Amino acid sequence: MTGEGEKLPETFALSGKQIQALRYGENPHQPAAWYQTGTTQTGWAAAKKLQGKELSYNNLVDLEAARQIIAEFTDIPAATIIKHTNPCGTALGDTLHQAYTKAFNADSVSAFGGIVALNRPIDAATATELKKTFLECVIAPGCDRDAEEILAAKANLRVLVLPDLTNGATENVKAIAGGFLVQAADDIVADTSKWQFVTDKKPSSTELEELLFAWKVCKHVKSNAIVVTRDRTTIGVGAGQMNRVGSVKIALEQAAEKAKEGFLASDGFFPFDDSVRTAAEKGITAIVQPGGSLRDEDSIKAANELGIIMVLTGIRHFMH
Repeated sequence: MTGEGEKLPETFALSGKQIQALRYGENPHQPAAWYQTGTTQTGWAAAKKLQGKELSYNNLVDLEAARQIIAEFTDIPAATIIKHTNPCGTALGDTLHQAYTKAFNADSVSAFGGIVALNRPIDAATATELKKTFLECVIAPGCDRDAEEILAAKANLRVLVLPDLTNGATENVKAIAGGFLVQAADDIVADTSKWQFVTDKKPSSTELEELLFAWKVCKHVKSNAIVVTRDRTTIGVGAGQMNRVGSVKIALEQAAEKAKEGFLASDGFFPFDDSVRTAAEKGITAIVQPGGSLRDEDSIKAANELGIIMVLTGIRHFMH
């Protein structure tokens, strides 16, 4: 990880060996190929495909998005379902089966044709649930023999095993006309001991755990991003909107009545108190956001007036 204040090198060489010519890129008219960096197979090049069709360009992009989210959760069973690089359902559970079921039910409509990432080996109970709907890919650190037999009934489903789902790229590269941009990966680990509890009401330990879950998911949603959660499950996701008010509206509308006593995370600060008031109208209990707006005090004042907990992280996670 490149630390704050550290500089990237003056020259940046990028080369790779082609692993596979892909059918096409994001769309059929775009040629595409998959390249491996370095001399040894790591990351997705080291994943073992147990079954299913060849991986596509979009599969690999979504798989990486899924891997980045699931890498946030190591201590407890977790599942995430990705569509177009955004999570439509992410959840934690006492078992993998419970985590996946919660993630699927968070938005079962969007889950159709999704990419699933699990942070525990697939067991028979989870495989039985996975088999019930059309999915493009499933990635996990392992797969039990019984689970393999169950999933084999879905011949086109791509099932991959990647033992280390936490090891990702240290830099991000983006091509632009005449060159490319490089940035250090956004792999900073959330540290609640550095968060500011700025309202009269403070979160309990359980509420802080829920806020941390919401914050970790929100980090991986396209900006402007809003995530609403309950019971360590996403219940509303507003992604990629041109203004934060729009993302808040989408997330809360998706959450519907479940928003009552829910938790809301925002990847950027609130420039005005309008979103805080909208959240309060829907029954949100607590909000986590970076802070840093000239009008932070307006949002804090509104939260105090409306009896909402507000926590400032001091870190933003814009994702373009």
